[in-house]
Amino acid sequence: MKKIIKKILNSLIRIIKTKQIIAVPKIISNEKLLKDKIALITGGSGGIGFSIAEEFINQGCKVIITGTNKKKLEECCLKLGENSKYIVLDLLNVNNIKLSEILEKYEEKRIDILVNSAGITGFTNFFDVTEKEYDMVMDLNLKGTFFMSQVISKYMIENKIKGHILNISSSSAMRPAWKPYQISKWGIKGFTLGLADTLLPYGITVNAIAPGPVATNMLGISENGNIYNSESVNGRFAIPREIANLAVYMVSDLGDLIVGDTFYITGGSGLINLHK
Repeated sequence: MKKIIKKILNSLIRIIKTKQIIAVPKIISNEKLLKDKIALITGGSGGIGFSIAEEFINQGCKVIITGTNKKKLEECCLKLGENSKYIVLDLLNVNNIKLSEILEKYEEKRIDILVNSAGITGFTNFFDVTEKEYDMVMDLNLKGTFFMSQVISKYMIENKIKGHILNISSSSAMRPAWKPYQISKWGIKGFTLGLADTLLPYGITVNAIAPGPVATNMLGISENGNIYNSESVNGRFAIPREIANLAVYMVSDLGDLIVGDTFYITGGSGLINLHK
């Protein structure tokens, strides 16, 4: 009897939904995909975060970058130009997140896009990882992303903003996890899917980008130097701009139907076997 009632209810729901009229979305011009948007980018003074900020501005967006080094943030904003602001924010302590201070950066007092790019890695052997290192990596990469997303998504819901949240994950989320960094990125993958499921009813789109090795200071590689990488399937490191271009697409109207996905941009690492 319960199954019959459930089938009848589902049929009624489908009938009701078929009567809804949904307008065909108007895709904005490819020339300025993020025109009139305001983005908050954590870790925006770092390689990937800074490059994302740069490309967002090129696409008509205003940005607010966060980091822990005020001088570095100031230098980054000088490079980025007038459509950039910064706020000093240490996500190792989530109580430092002050939404009012973030919103005050622009007269619009609005956030349309959140990019969770702040993160650290670790090269310690499994047997040598300390509790301090473990906590630091997990707190910044996973806990910081969780609570920043919580604060901004609550704000978006309260203000009826159909925004985007983009998490910067890693190809490490495809590999066996024995380091805190890898574990944190496995967590980001699951959190991205769960957050997308939670926020989609409010019109907020959540996804992630998972790069392979990128030529950044984190790995001690300059994108303006030799980016050869013998361990990569395609023989080189990615450059931050390649990650940024994908980020633009995913937080624009063009990416509205990508939901809960993690897009890997690895040059084939972890996916392709060249039978060497």
